[in-house]
Amino acid sequence: MMQTLLIADDEQGIVDMLKYSFSAEYNVLTALNGKQALAQAAKQPDLILLDINMPGADGLTVCQTIRDHVSCPILFLTARIESADKIAGFRAGADDYIVKPFDLDELRFRVAAHLRREARRQSRGMVRFFDSLAVDYGARTVTADGQAVNLSRREFDILELLSLNPGQVFDRERIYEAVWGIDGEGSSDTVMEHVRKIRAKLSACTKKIYIETVWGCGYKWIGG
Repeated sequence: MMQTLLIADDEQGIVDMLKYSFSAEYNVLTALNGKQALAQAAKQPDLILLDINMPGADGLTVCQTIRDHVSCPILFLTARIESADKIAGFRAGADDYIVKPFDLDELRFRVAAHLRREARRQSRGMVRFFDSLAVDYGARTVTADGQAVNLSRREFDILELLSLNPGQVFDRERIYEAVWGIDGEGSSDTVMEHVRKIRAKLSACTKKIYIETVWGCGYKWIGG
């Protein structure tokens, strides 16, 4: 299932640009003022990009209003650069502060990083079952037919990313960025080797295929 972003900004051009940039990976809700932002926030998006200077109700007011009712990350988009403004934003309940003009690639990485952090927070103590496979995300363990599957840290991170998003295709570059980070030293080719090792370890315990190669695109989790 695709995650949902809410983009709230009173500049139509920014809203259109961000919607175009993110819509390939996420469902995108939009708002051009505080009233619309409050209405869209009721739809429980997974992350909110919120401009501070909006008509009707500014971003600080919107954030304060919804913070007790939504747990998702809230990232402020603003031209304000003073420390006092940033402190006011964090006090209102924001999780991050993006100063305009911003680099679009950096914004995309920040959004992805916050969503990964939120997924890890929600998955603590959670166990999912895929036929004979059990994944304990809190303990970071995997068993197949009752037999432990010993994965390295990176291997589990890849399995976690794919299994928490069944059916969604991730290319090697996106997996590498999610697991190793934007500053990781290496290349996406290492993802292919890690996936090969995960498959080998799983196949030693079960005949079920969980990670499918989508040729020319990447990998997806097909267990269910």
